Amino acid sequence: MSRLGKIPIKLPEGVRAELAGNELSVTGPLGTTTLSITEVIVPSIEDSQIIVNRKDDTHMAKAQHGLWQRLISNAVVGVKEGYVRRIEIKGVGMRATLEGDALTLNLGFSHPVRYTAPAGVTLKMEKNTIVISSIDKQKVGEVAASIRRLRPVEPYKGKGLRYSNERVILKPGKSGKGAAGKGA
Repeated sequence: MSRLGKIPIKLPEGVRAELAGNELSVTGPLGTTTLSITEVIVPSIEDSQIIVNRKDDTHMAKAQHGLWQRLISNAVVGVKEGYVRRIEIKGVGMRATLEGDALTLNLGFSHPVRYTAPAGVTLKMEKNTIVISSIDKQKVGEVAASIRRLRPVEPYKGKGLRYSNERVILKPGKSGKGAAGKGA
């Protein structure tokens, strides 16, 4: 048995789960998420918790047992609390403005970059921080990665877009002392 796969998923107060065939629907205060579960995984709902079992002991079923337990657990947490990712903007002249659901980023290029959030993802601005939130953990990560990819942190001055919890180690630049006069 998978160690993660055999952990039951407790449904918190205000969260309901319904199973119809291989479709699992999780509803909470923030919204509804539907997961299409593969045939090798058999979830069951008992006593306000979801138990994830596998149909047989094939290699595919063993490989997906812990995966589906985590995906269902992420859906339960998402509809109850939601997921948030923050991206900080560092650098002189770099800024972002939000117009509706479109984000306009001035990142030191010759032109502003526009980014439109996909459905189900909310963008907000707090000073020099972009806040990405949704009930889907995967969408939050994808949107955050695609925004950060526009201008990753450069290693000498630390300018660019970085996650709020990212630790950037700056490289030392050229010292320039004695480079011109030595040996000449």
